[in-house]
Amino acid sequence: MRGAKSAKWVAGAIVVALAATACGGGKDDKGSSTEKGKPAGYVSVDVGEPQKPLIPADTNESLGSYVIQAIFTGLLSFDAQGKIVYDNAESVKTTDSKVWTVKLNKGWKFHNGEAVTAQSYVDAWNWYANVKNKQQNAPWFSDIEGFGDVHPDKGDPKSDKMSGLKVVDENTFTITLSKPVPYFEYKLGYTTWAPLPKSFYADPKAFGQKPVGNGPYVFEKWDHKKLIQVKANADYLGPNKAKNKGVLFKNYATVEAAYQDLLSGNLDMIRQVGPKDLPKYKQDLGDRAVEQPYAAIQSLVPAMYSKPFKGINPKVMQGLSMAIDRDTITKTVLNGTRKPATSFIPAGVAGKQDLQTDVFKYNPAKAKQLVTEGGGVPDNKIWIQYNADGGHKEWITAVCESIRNATGIDCIPDAKPDFQTDLEARDNDQVKGMYRGGWVADYPVNANFMRELYDSKAEANNGRFNDPAVDAAFRKGDNAKSLEESIKAYQDAEKLVLSKMPAIPLWEYKINGGYGKNVSNVKVDYRGDYVITDVTVK
Repeated sequence: MRGAKSAKWVAGAIVVALAATACGGGKDDKGSSTEKGKPAGYVSVDVGEPQKPLIPADTNESLGSYVIQAIFTGLLSFDAQGKIVYDNAESVKTTDSKVWTVKLNKGWKFHNGEAVTAQSYVDAWNWYANVKNKQQNAPWFSDIEGFGDVHPDKGDPKSDKMSGLKVVDENTFTITLSKPVPYFEYKLGYTTWAPLPKSFYADPKAFGQKPVGNGPYVFEKWDHKKLIQVKANADYLGPNKAKNKGVLFKNYATVEAAYQDLLSGNLDMIRQVGPKDLPKYKQDLGDRAVEQPYAAIQSLVPAMYSKPFKGINPKVMQGLSMAIDRDTITKTVLNGTRKPATSFIPAGVAGKQDLQTDVFKYNPAKAKQLVTEGGGVPDNKIWIQYNADGGHKEWITAVCESIRNATGIDCIPDAKPDFQTDLEARDNDQVKGMYRGGWVADYPVNANFMRELYDSKAEANNGRFNDPAVDAAFRKGDNAKSLEESIKAYQDAEKLVLSKMPAIPLWEYKINGGYGKNVSNVKVDYRGDYVITDVTVK
């Protein structure tokens, strides 16, 4: 995800924070709560302005995803080890990986009192997939039979319903895929599959500003570029019922401002500490400091339509990769908080493998040789785009210096003011060279880090990489006879991707965050998100 949590982009190398004014309050000793404007029993966390309105299938970045997960609950999710946990679903079964039968737990309701039924899911998925509705995550429904009828490559849809979706009874429906996909059940753990109430269809635009979900929290207000507030859903039937009374998702202009609010008691949880505070945050927070690996990877992604990378020789990409001193940058600039990548897949994801390649190892002489053999880049100049509000400046500068020193190529950091502006430039094909691509697992299978990023039709393929051989390799994984065979096929596909170099993996993520003295029971899931529902107020 361009994001937590769900196919989402990660906003922060070290944090996800978007432009806004920091919310302030009184001073106190490090972490004691003095937070103004927070209702009793609520908790607060730094989460910036979502890129899009709060509609599940139009959210694929980490900021909006945090909020969507609070308001909506889908069929299933994953535990801390990445194993499936059924939520709204009682069961999801198949005998052939092509026809899947979903049975819902009874008694669930949307926040407006409407029953959550099989029809709630089928109608939502048909709407999400329809090309006329322009949902970012519409391609996620492309495995379903009849997707082409509602989402043709060109022209108007032939139908408003996918033939592969059938309601059996109030709490049962079937999903027929165009071809077997062994890992399809895992895909259902992404929030884009959430159901919608009937009220949504009357005014989707208004709904996106005041969403009505079926999740552990009920939407209360959205003060744009400042905060989003939700309250605990007292009638929630899921396994993750809130143990607090509500949440404030607070927006900050800088990661440093968020950290200072944490120390002064004006913020309960910070998801990532910025580079300037990394050397001292453990001393500041003591046992309230949080450090934990999670299923995400940082990469540099070339825009294949840009002047430097149009028609680029993979040798040049391999050379640029070998020009980056990952070990030194992660140990110094990132203070040991990242692990240099050895593949395109992070730890904690099924199918993770060490590609046993030198392409990810620093070798300036070999780097220059490969760049020269590959024909170099036009004007001997490249750019790396990043969001300035996410704590990336220091390491982007270090990467550019490493590339410049090893190859002689002029590498220029290209800062965008915030994550929204960064994403809009990617979505509208306005990247001048490469962009910073941080990807968090939507589901813990290697296909998520291959197909969703490098398939020619993938929504998150913002580099516009297009290679028929790679697409064909992905199809082998999709149509394998078992989950194990699918994972193996995607491992083979990853080796092909390595030879094409549609991105330069840099390092695997860790969360380096912390929490204040006012809260307890703060835990992190496999995607690096705080398990907000479990957080309690002292």
